[in-house]
Amino acid sequence: MTDMILILLLVLIVAVASWYVVREKKKGKTCIGCPGGGCGKCASQRKNKP
Repeated sequence: MTDMILILLLVLIVAVASWYVVREKKKGKTCIGCPGGGCGKCASQRKNKP
């Protein structure tokens, strides 16, 4: 029974994390994990600028 609870908990954590990533990507964020992702300080933001 405890194995089933642990498996369900892991599945729930992965599902919520995936949902968050998809939602943030739809908003247009390029770097979801870094704190400077939307302000131009992020390396991926600098690559796109000439």
